[in-house]
Amino acid sequence: MARALVSHPKIVFADEPTGNLDEQNADQVMQLLLDLRQQVGSALVVVTHDPALAEMADRVITMHDGRIVPT
Repeated sequence: MARALVSHPKIVFADEPTGNLDEQNADQVMQLLLDLRQQVGSALVVVTHDPALAEMADRVITMHDGRIVPT
C-alpha cells in the first residue's frame, strides 16, 4: 500500500485489499486507505465482495454477471 501511495497517484485501485485479513485488521487497513486517500487527495477504487467494507465507501457500484446493477 505504501508503494502505491508514495507517488501521490490521482487514482488508487485496490482489488480485495482486505481479502485475507480478519475483521479487525481489515477495518484497520480500510481506515488506513481512507485516511491516506484524504491526505494525498487520491481517488480510491476498491473491488470487494465484503458488504461491510463496501459500507465504508462514499459511493458503491454493484455488479452482477459483469453488469452494473441499478440501486
